[in-house]
Amino acid sequence: MKVYPSAKIRNVGVVAHQGAGKTSLTEALIFNTGVTSRLGRVEDGNTVADYHPEELKRKSTVNTSLVAVEWRDHKINVIDTPGFSDFFGEVVSTLRVADSLVMVLDAVGGVEVSTEIIWEQADEKSIPIIAFVNKLDRENADFYKTLEAMQNILTRQIVPVQLPIGKESGFNGVVDLISLKAYQYNNGKSAEIPVPAEMQDEVEHYREMMIEAAAEGDDEITMKYLDGEELTTEEIILGLKEGLRMGKVVPVLAGSATKNIAIDKLLDMLADYAPSPLAHLSADAVSAPPAALIFKTMADQFVGRISMFKVFSGKLKGDCTMYNANKGVDEKVGQLSTMQGKTSIPLAEFDLGDIGTVAKLTSTVTGDTLTTRDSGILLEGIDFPEPTLTFAIVAKTKADEDKLGNAISRLLEEDPTLRFEKNAETRQTLITGMGEAHLNIIIDRLKKFNVEVSTVEVKVPYRETIRGTAQNVEGKHKKQSGGHGQYGHVKIDIAPDPENDFTFEEKIFGGSVPKQYIPAVEKGMRESMAEGILAGFPVTNIKITLTDGSYHDVDSSEMAFKIAANLAFKAACAQAKPILLEPVMDVDILVPDQYMGDIMSDMNTKRGRIMGMEKHGNRQLIHAQAPLTEMYRYSIDLKSITQGRGKFTMKFSRYEEVPSMIADKVIAQAKADKENE
Repeated sequence: MKVYPSAKIRNVGVVAHQGAGKTSLTEALIFNTGVTSRLGRVEDGNTVADYHPEELKRKSTVNTSLVAVEWRDHKINVIDTPGFSDFFGEVVSTLRVADSLVMVLDAVGGVEVSTEIIWEQADEKSIPIIAFVNKLDRENADFYKTLEAMQNILTRQIVPVQLPIGKESGFNGVVDLISLKAYQYNNGKSAEIPVPAEMQDEVEHYREMMIEAAAEGDDEITMKYLDGEELTTEEIILGLKEGLRMGKVVPVLAGSATKNIAIDKLLDMLADYAPSPLAHLSADAVSAPPAALIFKTMADQFVGRISMFKVFSGKLKGDCTMYNANKGVDEKVGQLSTMQGKTSIPLAEFDLGDIGTVAKLTSTVTGDTLTTRDSGILLEGIDFPEPTLTFAIVAKTKADEDKLGNAISRLLEEDPTLRFEKNAETRQTLITGMGEAHLNIIIDRLKKFNVEVSTVEVKVPYRETIRGTAQNVEGKHKKQSGGHGQYGHVKIDIAPDPENDFTFEEKIFGGSVPKQYIPAVEKGMRESMAEGILAGFPVTNIKITLTDGSYHDVDSSEMAFKIAANLAFKAACAQAKPILLEPVMDVDILVPDQYMGDIMSDMNTKRGRIMGMEKHGNRQLIHAQAPLTEMYRYSIDLKSITQGRGKFTMKFSRYEEVPSMIADKVIAQAKADKENE
């Protein structure tokens, strides 16, 4: 493959709801451009774009893949993305580098949830969209119904530039509304035919709709159209190009990826209409120092780290030293390549706007900028969604445990939507991701690093405190066993302290506890707080006052007073009405208006409280508070309630008393767990 100039490059993200046929379409693009000699099928596990073991196993896309193809002296960087919402982080990184999107719609399913979500994201970033209505050969497929749904639900001026010939199993070609030519397909090969006579009315109606949209793409063309003059084909093309580039017009194409119908027309549309990288880059980017953004990192067990980049200024050449502007370190850049799935094709350099890969970067991760040391360039990173579902994992063997940390580190490098934590309180290893499928795949991926784990229930980091007070509570440690004995004796008062985690005072008169042992008493109290008397959870919000005690000239020691402090602490807590506390979270939930009632009802079942709400377009942002124990699987519940249209964030607010019935169960379970240790 040759080095292409910027004007001849097309960076195209292929996006859709799961099952609409993105990968099948990508395979058809690959086949039609001569990369493969046979049309890959997802069902057969022989696709170029889906090649990871987890993708072959699930028969769906999990990772973004890059497939560079050549068509009519253009290089089209096809970026195939997952459709399942658990892997939306992959779509977000693609939106950062794509100059246009091909939105694939299932002609049976029409506008689906992910269609809407990705469309909204594209609107926010003003990314041009070309729509491809796929699976028109299927039973119940309806191009016009899908088109109408798009026009009713989605934004922008959505206009067909092709109409299908035939329906369902009889679908065999398209009419091009721009050229007014018709094409029939047989085994993927097209032949020009006359426009079917029975389609004349539809062709005229939708061509007029297309011309009206094209007229709005350019001021001069708009004036000509408003004056009633007929637009030339060249003016229609210019208007559509400009409307597409500005994110105002969405041309809609028709076809079938698996039957290879009208895929060549989509390739023509990408070459002739989709904007080059120059459309979205500043004029001085050509002459500026080289700068590239890493938008995806892959951990290959044979090659090591593989980084995908897009050149945002200048030209990027291999075998040189670049500067990581985020980390402030030099980075050795080796051989540059383009990709066709898992196949790497070396290239000497990449022009402005091009997309490629480089292996074995040591310090550079997703979102980092590679440039020259004195360029002063720092490219905008990628704003990934926050993960919301947490699993607790346990290594199956000691060998697995030893290798787990390194394996997780490798996975964190390639997946910015994954979080890893070793919780000191619950002593659990936690992974947090975008959903069940995401986390299940992470667990599968650990196997390629020879690490086996199982999942267990996530423990809630409860706390204990007191509601009452206790005075003059005694703790005495006395032991005599030959030689020096042990003697420590303290008396304490205990009371709630809502403002502080722990407050310690001493009111000793007459030296009943020598000053050198008072720090030991405080230390003993602090250590005792690590494990409360109800269920062994940490104690918080207490005030302890050392009021009296006694000592022995020979047998007293710091250790003896620490033990005495522990005895007094436990006795005092038992007298001061101990209670169990649970973490309460601030939760912000963004949902379409129609789900408001369901969300509020569900929050009630979770012991939650609605604190307020505010309007966000056709959505509501609900502010709520709920116990953490009820929220661990909320991402699953929210997805079910809103059909995937809702999203939420949460953060710790405070601790509150656990209702007695629930507290009794937690305490009983904690005692049972301790007995089984």
